[in-house]
Amino acid sequence: MSSSIPTLFLSHGAPPLVDDEQWVSELKAWSSVLPRPKAILVVSAHWESAPLIIGSTVPGTPLTYDFGGFPERFYRTEYDSPVAPDLAREVAALMPDDEVVGSAPRRRLDHGAYVPLTVMYPEADIPVLQVSLPTLDPERLLRLGRRLRTLRDSGVLIIGSGFTTHGLPFLTDPSPRATPPGWSSEFDEWAGERLAAGDVDSLIDFRSAAPGMPYAHPTIEHFAPLFVALGASSDPAQIPEQVIDWFWMGLSKRSLQLS
Repeated sequence: MSSSIPTLFLSHGAPPLVDDEQWVSELKAWSSVLPRPKAILVVSAHWESAPLIIGSTVPGTPLTYDFGGFPERFYRTEYDSPVAPDLAREVAALMPDDEVVGSAPRRRLDHGAYVPLTVMYPEADIPVLQVSLPTLDPERLLRLGRRLRTLRDSGVLIIGSGFTTHGLPFLTDPSPRATPPGWSSEFDEWAGERLAAGDVDSLIDFRSAAPGMPYAHPTIEHFAPLFVALGASSDPAQIPEQVIDWFWMGLSKRSLQLS
């Protein structure tokens, strides 16, 4: 068993998920028993960019409100966590010498990063760095996670932020307590079983192996961060602790912790 800080995959939800009392209580309880991180590194489904791009390390850079059609209060959310320039340099140094690493000094945390952090660490007193999702290929993302793994030994919490199912175009009832569609519950059950079996090969092949596809993920960026978290763990084939389950708006909130 690794003694370093865990790595997480979070089903982060849309901004209104912070109004869901169940999710908030689950996430608060989870963060309360985690070792306090020295810094947090987030890979979110909402920032796809190749090559790997490192987000802002400039204090005061505003959040990235990467959504539309929500009440005005969601565009006034603030999360002024310290920036993490030292972590940014460490991340860049861990990449292969022949791989370009970019920077986006004007891009601060998007809602895939700051929404769960406002619940987990509401004091915003831990340095946070976001990097882009540089590919959607699961095997390449596993390798990226492996390169980042050593950061955990120095107290960095690595979070892959996505959603276990994300078939938004196929939802017919958008209410928070909606009965999950068959494609969502089937994919969620399959994912839970494959994770519990440590079946990384099947997870890699989810686009053709999982029931409920392609409805569960008509685009796959929300499942992709799982593979960064798996790669950053001590063993991708370990049996993770599946901390949060069930559904919101019919979408699976399944979230997990790996040693």
